Order: sequence, then C-alpha cells, then structure tokens
Amino acid sequence: MAWQVDFFVDERGHAPVEEYLTSLPIQHRAKALALIKMLEQEGPNLPFPYSSQVRGKLRELRTQQGKDKLRILYFGDARRVFILLHGIVKRGAQLPQEDIRIAEARMELHGRRLEGKRK
Repeated sequence: MAWQVDFFVDERGHAPVEEYLTSLPIQHRAKALALIKMLEQEGPNLPFPYSSQVRGKLRELRTQQGKDKLRILYFGDARRVFILLHGIVKRGAQLPQEDIRIAEARMELHGRRLEGKRK
C-alpha cells in the first residue's frame, strides 16, 4: 500500500521543498524524487541509510549525488501523511541546527492547522 506524501505549504502559499527540488541540478533532483517515491512505497519502514531520525518526530530523507549530501526533513502527521518540510544540501557532518529549527517550526505550524480543521 502506498503512503501519501505531501509538501508543507507556508502562509504565502509556497511549498519550500518543492522550490528546493526545482532549484537542484537535474541529477540531484532525480535522486531526491526517487527517494520521495521510496518513502511513498515503504512508509515508516523505509530503512537507514535512506531515512533516519533527527529529533522527536522529525526525520530526514538521505541521499548523495557526488559530494553533495541531499537531505529532506519530514515527519508523519496525525492523518498518517508524510509532510516534506525543508530541503538542504548538507555540507558538514551534522545537520545545521538552524535547518532543524526551520523544519520544527513548520511541523508545529502544520500541527496547529490540522487542529484548527478538526474544531
């Protein structure tokens, strides 16, 4: 059974991960899209090294193209939908804390929107 994967959309109607994917060179984009397809097919069973936990419910999709480490931060929401929050080309060994904070803020906003729809 395929899982649903969706893009986080900000207050201005922009989908940051969609914009990230569009900005990537074609080979990088192809690898990232293949990884998203794997997430749709495998869901929470997608193993390391393709997916790993970052902090709490926040996870990262992981792939590499040449020396560039491509990362997409995501989580599974209350509807059992994976929400793609933030994409980066990682340069160092660790995920930058600023990128984790951006993803967590988007995750929080998404959760508040879901709560608002339930009321």
